[in-house]
This record gives sequence, C-alpha cells and structure tokens, in this order.
Amino acid sequence: MQKIAFLIYPDFQFMGLAAATVFEFANFEVPEPIYEISYISETGGPIPTSLGMALDTEAFRRADFDTVIVCGGNGVVDASPGVIDFVRLALTQSRRLASICTGAYVLADAGILDGRQVTTHWAYARDLQERFPKVRMKEDRIFIVDGSVWTSAGMTAGIDLALAMVEKDLGADLARALAKKLVLHHRRAGGQSQFSALLEMDAKSDRIQSALAYARDNLHTALSVEQLADAAHLSPRQFSRAFRSETGQSPAKAVENLRVEAARLMMEQGRHPIEVVARETGFADRERMRRAFLRAFGQPPQAIRRNAQLTYQA
Repeated sequence: MQKIAFLIYPDFQFMGLAAATVFEFANFEVPEPIYEISYISETGGPIPTSLGMALDTEAFRRADFDTVIVCGGNGVVDASPGVIDFVRLALTQSRRLASICTGAYVLADAGILDGRQVTTHWAYARDLQERFPKVRMKEDRIFIVDGSVWTSAGMTAGIDLALAMVEKDLGADLARALAKKLVLHHRRAGGQSQFSALLEMDAKSDRIQSALAYARDNLHTALSVEQLADAAHLSPRQFSRAFRSETGQSPAKAVENLRVEAARLMMEQGRHPIEVVARETGFADRERMRRAFLRAFGQPPQAIRRNAQLTYQA
C-alpha cells in the first residue's frame, strides 16, 4: 500500500484536493487498493479551506509517506517553521515530494528547489523566481519532475500531476483509462504549455467561436479565410473584420497558433516523425513548422520533444 499525504495549512486552495480523486479512482481499477490517502497539517484537527469549510487532518509527526503533496493557496504561501522542517524531512524519507500551484513556495522556502527545474501557477512564476533566484523556473509548464521533486502549475494541473504519478506506478494504459473516467479531454504532458491558443483568443460571438472550432477540427487542411468565413456564416470581408476585432489577431495568425499548439502536443506525447506531425497539423513541410515553432517558443520542434522526454526521467 502506497501512502499519499496531502499537506495543507489554513486557507489552502480547496481545488488542490481534486488530485486526490485520481488516486481514489486508481484504487477502483486494480484488484486490491494500492493507495492510502491522508490529509496532514502541522496542528492536526480541522483546517479551514479557501472556501471556508474545514477539513479534518492528522498532525504530521513522521514523514514515512511514499508521496507528500503540498497544496497551494490563493496567493503566496508563507509556511511556518514547522512545515518547512517537515518538507525537508519528507525529501529524505519519501519517494516523491510534490507541490501543486503556489505550494512551490513552501518547497522553495525550505531550499528544496534550489538548482531544480520547477513550475507553478503562471501568475506567480516570476515572483517565485525573483524571491528564489537559484530556482530554474519553467513558467509555462503543466508539471515538471526533477529527481524526486515534482511541481505543477495551478488549479487543474494538479490532476495532471497525479495522473503522471499513477502512470509511473501503474502504467500508461491505466492512466489513460483514469483520464477518460474523469472526463478529461486529454491527459496533458508535463512539458505542455499552461496557455491555450483558444483561451488566449477569447472570441466572444458564437460565429467566431464556431469558426475557431472548425479550424481546430480541420487543422490538416489548408483552412482558407473563405472556409472559416463560411463556417461563421459571414462574408470573407465581414469575417476578417469581426475576427480581428474579437481576437486581436488575423485569421492566418490564429490558425498558425492553433497548428503550433496541436503540433507541440503531438511532439510531446508521441514519437511520430516530424514530417508526420507537420502534415497532420497542416504545415506544408517540416521547415515551415520549424519556423513557426521558433516564432512561438524560441525552440525548434526537436527541442520541445527532448524537453518533454526529460520531464519523465525521474
């Protein structure tokens, strides 16, 4: 039985506990439950959450857990000396030590993140880097594994972190089955960006949203302005004007962003040759895809794949 402990403190962000559901559902998929979940705090007893309700906890005295996960808060987390001492102990006694969202501040305060590649919620990444300059911040990643230390972005990224842990423990097939059971669109790789091209464009009207959805579903095609305008039930001229007004981008630039996002996901999660990725995502050839990656990420596709593979070498 693997013991999974969620370390919490007053006013921790309640959504971090969504990661616990991954381990709960993993127990349903195996003949005998493999995970035992605990909620621990410095004092024990009821601890108020960010929503105001309280969660009953055990006082931490030992760190003999397989995995300790430090939950985040709704801002910068100032950990008590007792919590700092505990996570330092957990680093030596637990197989994995992890943080969700701004829980990374706790690990950084303890000196655990010095020299390590880490991530956290995008809104706090640069602040954490400034406070702890020895940290090697990767501010746009979903989660990162550096040795025995795992860190994730904010909010739902904790679910991706937990799924990756289950994959390490029980295999990729079970992790995919859990993602499906949890009604996730797809299981995000650790190297995947926290940012979504569709969210960044934030189209307001149904017509422009329909055009974007059409583009996303047909990236393998040429996707002319005329096609997108037809999907939006507008003339090409009306469409181009409305699209730029709502998204701040030209249709061509938006389509490139969607292609790059889809290609990056394929590079991170599969081993398809670059030519196949370029073809499936609508780039005419690998050179055009390479130039688009350099514009978007400052790195060629091969570097993106290499970074994603390093994420799992823990």
